[in-house]
Amino acid sequence: MKLSILQPDTLWEDKTSNFAILEKMISELDSNTDLIILPEMFNTGFTMNTAENGELSDGETYRWLKSISEKRLCGICGSYIVRSGRKFYNRWVFVAPESRSEYYDKRHLFSMGGEHLNFCPGNKRITFKFRGVRIFPEVCYDLRFPVWSSNTNNYDLLINSANWPQPRRDVWMTLLKARALENQCYVAGANRIGKDGMGISYSGDSRIISPRGEIMASAGKNTACTITAEISIPGLKKFRKNFPVLKDIDKFSLII
Repeated sequence: MKLSILQPDTLWEDKTSNFAILEKMISELDSNTDLIILPEMFNTGFTMNTAENGELSDGETYRWLKSISEKRLCGICGSYIVRSGRKFYNRWVFVAPESRSEYYDKRHLFSMGGEHLNFCPGNKRITFKFRGVRIFPEVCYDLRFPVWSSNTNNYDLLINSANWPQPRRDVWMTLLKARALENQCYVAGANRIGKDGMGISYSGDSRIISPRGEIMASAGKNTACTITAEISIPGLKKFRKNFPVLKDIDKFSLII
């Protein structure tokens, strides 16, 4: 499977302009990309203004994702604000051709930024299969909680869509590598660059990491760009067979 991460300079609460920026980046990708990965709140930036920016689950941003998927014949994913009744969720959405979709609501809300005061937390982990790859999605702050990420041999690729600030960039890069190593999986971390409406700076550092902790592709610092890498499920299975770490994992149940 060929993965492509987009690392944009996201504009504050400007969906139309952000869609245009992303469309230009997507137009430059190889035609055989299987999955396009976008950052957290890719259409607005990490805003707490839920009433102004929230959408219904089948709203404007979902329709935009669907149009890209159908045009490119690939999967596409990232998070944005979804309204359900009077509640708002930081929802990671995956869309694929033939009207296929999956979603995950961010579990660990960033209390330091007031996210817990404006959003409802998700209450379940999800995994799903796309083109032979078992995928486990997370959103930003989820990355800090290894129990939540624990691989019970039920996924091959961990995707984290983030708005991870520049002052903690070393933490971001360290945790992405740690999740790959401890879970014997590929990891794709998508981050943004630029400055948001609260004056917070983001350095990017998006990357795709192998189950051995090798950097397969890296976007670097403060650069709006795309990165692409191809992951191999036969190669992953061979590695897990030769070094069967997942056979020795601790058994536990999550209480949510």
